[in-house]
Amino acid sequence: MTRGGRDTQTEGSERRCLVTGEVQPKAGLIRLVLGPDGIVVPDLAEKLPGRGFWVTADRQIIDRAVAKGLLSRAAKAPAKAPEDFAALIEAGLARRVTDLISLARKSGLAVAGYEKVKDRLAAGWVKVLLQASDGSERGKGKLWTPEGARWFGCLTASELGLAFGRDHVIHSALSRGGLADKVIRDAGRLNGLRGQSAIRAGKESDADER
Repeated sequence: MTRGGRDTQTEGSERRCLVTGEVQPKAGLIRLVLGPDGIVVPDLAEKLPGRGFWVTADRQIIDRAVAKGLLSRAAKAPAKAPEDFAALIEAGLARRVTDLISLARKSGLAVAGYEKVKDRLAAGWVKVLLQASDGSERGKGKLWTPEGARWFGCLTASELGLAFGRDHVIHSALSRGGLADKVIRDAGRLNGLRGQSAIRAGKESDADER
């Protein structure tokens, strides 16, 4: 697993990070595109036209790219990043992950609540286990990540709640399928930006949802 937080065994084409020079699967990188106004835009969906350049999904590395003027070198033209560029990318990834989970919920491929998640784990249904970064470590420790599945703790309880139309969610899970794969990709990138602080950030809540 690389800094971006993804499994190298499941990824396809590779790109080079403009800061580290490391060649790695695209799932651990963020595609950037230079806009006509000279402002660099994060292309999180990887669909914007133009020549893209790539940076590792890691806050320190993104900050280094901005501070050292490496964006202009990669773009081969004068390039400027928006203010708080890493935070902008982080917020965009968080929205993408919550939107994907919401789509999975509407398709019957995602559940929330301790008991529902526990039942799905017992049934071998779970591909992705997501638990709130600010949830109780004691409560989260009662659930397990099945072999071959992925665990993420990069969203807060309120962010997970948005995906399920609730105020907060501590435990959630996704079944196998294309949406789960997309969540794994973008949650891995988000985890790369939030790092270990995503697991321990904020005051832990003992409130459990059913």
